[in-house]
Amino acid sequence: MSDGRWKRYWVAYETLVAKEALRFLRIWIQTLLPSVITTTLYFVIFGRLIGERIGPMDGFAYLDFIVPGLVLMAVITNAYANVVSSFYSSKFSHYIEELLVSPTPNWVILAGYVSGGVLRGLSVGVGVTLVGLLFTDLHIHSYGITLLIILLTAILFSLGGFINAVFANSFDDISIIPTFVLTPLTYLGGVFYSIDLLPGIWSQVSLLNPILYMVNAFRYGLLGVSDIPLWIAFTLIGCCILVLTAFSLNLLRRGVGIKS
Repeated sequence: MSDGRWKRYWVAYETLVAKEALRFLRIWIQTLLPSVITTTLYFVIFGRLIGERIGPMDGFAYLDFIVPGLVLMAVITNAYANVVSSFYSSKFSHYIEELLVSPTPNWVILAGYVSGGVLRGLSVGVGVTLVGLLFTDLHIHSYGITLLIILLTAILFSLGGFINAVFANSFDDISIIPTFVLTPLTYLGGVFYSIDLLPGIWSQVSLLNPILYMVNAFRYGLLGVSDIPLWIAFTLIGCCILVLTAFSLNLLRRGVGIKS
C-alpha cells in the first residue's frame, strides 16, 4: 500500500477521533462529571460508612478492595455510552452515509469510533482514580497489567456500544442494553465482593459473567489479588475483542441498520 494512501487513512482516523473527543469534552458536565460524582458517593457510602462495618476483604480494607471495580465500572459505562450514542446520532442525522461513501475503509471508521469511546472511558477512569486518592492510598501492584486491562476493557465495550448502535432503531433502543444487561452484569461482576463469599452454586454461576474476569484482572493490577487466573481473563477479553471486531466490520460491510 502506498504511503499516500496510509496518510489519507491516518487523516481520516485523526479527524474521527478529534470529532469524538470534542463531542464529549464540549459537554463534559453531562459526559464526564456524572460518573465522577456517582463514584464519589460509592466511596462515601460503601467505603466509609458501610465498609468499616464489613471489615477487611482478601486482606485489604473494604474501601481499597472496591476501588478497582468502581474505576473499571466507570470505564465500562462511559466507553459503551460514548460509542452507542455517537454512532446512533450519526445514523439519526443521516451523515453516516457521507462517511460510508467516502474512500475511508470500514476498519478506519470503526477504529475512529472505538478510539473515541476509549478516550472517554479512560478520561473518566482517571477522574475516578483521582477521587479515590482522596479516600485511600493506591499502591499499584503492576502498572503493565493495570494499563493493559483498562485499555482492553474500554476497547471491548466500545465495540459493544457500536453494535448496539447499529441495531438500534430509536433513542430508547440505545438504553435497553446498558440498563437491563450491562448494569446487572457489572454489579454482579465482583465489584463489591469476592466470589469466594458466595455459596458453591452461585460462585460457579458467577463464572459465566465476563465482567467478573475484567474486574478481577484489574484488581490484580492494583492490589495483587484476584479470584480468577490472569491468563483466563486475558484470553477471554482478547477473544471477545476479536469476535466483536469481526462482527462489527461485517455489519458495516453489509450496511446493517444503515442502508435501506
